[in-house]
Amino acid sequence: MSWYPIALPSQSGRRVLVTGANKGIGFFTAARMAAAGAHVVLSGRSADRLEAAAAAIHEARRATSVETLVIDTSSLDSVRAGVEALAAGPPLGGVVANAGMVHPPRERRESVDGHELVLATNMLGHFALLAGLTPHLAPGARIVSLGSLSTMLSTFRTDDLQLTRDYDSWRAYAQSKIASQVVAFELDRRLRAADVPVSSVVAHPGYSIGGRTPRVPGVNAPSTGKRLADSLQAPWAQGKHRGAETILHALTAPGVEGGQFWGPRFITKGSPVLHRPTRTTTDPSVAAPVWSFAERATGTEFAVAR
Repeated sequence: MSWYPIALPSQSGRRVLVTGANKGIGFFTAARMAAAGAHVVLSGRSADRLEAAAAAIHEARRATSVETLVIDTSSLDSVRAGVEALAAGPPLGGVVANAGMVHPPRERRESVDGHELVLATNMLGHFALLAGLTPHLAPGARIVSLGSLSTMLSTFRTDDLQLTRDYDSWRAYAQSKIASQVVAFELDRRLRAADVPVSSVVAHPGYSIGGRTPRVPGVNAPSTGKRLADSLQAPWAQGKHRGAETILHALTAPGVEGGQFWGPRFITKGSPVLHRPTRTTTDPSVAAPVWSFAERATGTEFAVAR
């Protein structure tokens, strides 16, 4: 596959779900896994965009095995339908919780379930998805949740997760990513405590932008102006195809352990290395109310057991 000259270890026989796989980090993660021999389920909100992504993967390498599944993580009904469809197939060897709203609305909006839209899309939907899929994961499976540099740059209000008192778009995004990491690290603690042979890992892609990403018809087609503008950020930015390498490392590399936090070597770009997550995202006393909130908000009991 021309986007990546370095091959991953063989993923033959592994079934993997990548949410938000129709573009960006999710697309390149799915494409690389498919090229390495995995059967990849591409999920996203738009059937047409998912088909375009699948076609692009097949165009680059005909022998790849992919399927598409519409899952809108902002809708709990859509998530539940997705869980039902996935559970009808073979066990999953990996889940990449990538789907998310990167550019939040300026004004507070709510999902179809009445939750703050960014939190619903980025965290609550994945919480419900993983609650439903964890019993259907193969031994040795890895769950990789997408972290963010924003978690290092914002405070966290556990008493206002829905931002009903004080909304702004930056805080909405940062809080949703902090909450996602809190849940991911707590999930790994619970999996270990229950002796479940599944690991939960967090990986962030650094500062990965569209203008430094290869053109892929139907998936990524930045204008010439955007490519020129984004090239000015080359010293500290990378393409989304490179940002996906950190996620792929967390998903496939030998020696990766649950509870780890992976990111680019130079914080915003570079090869995958272990990073130190913020204290807030790894604190069990923070995780407890966030987990309880997520169970109430999604109407889901996330019970981790063998």
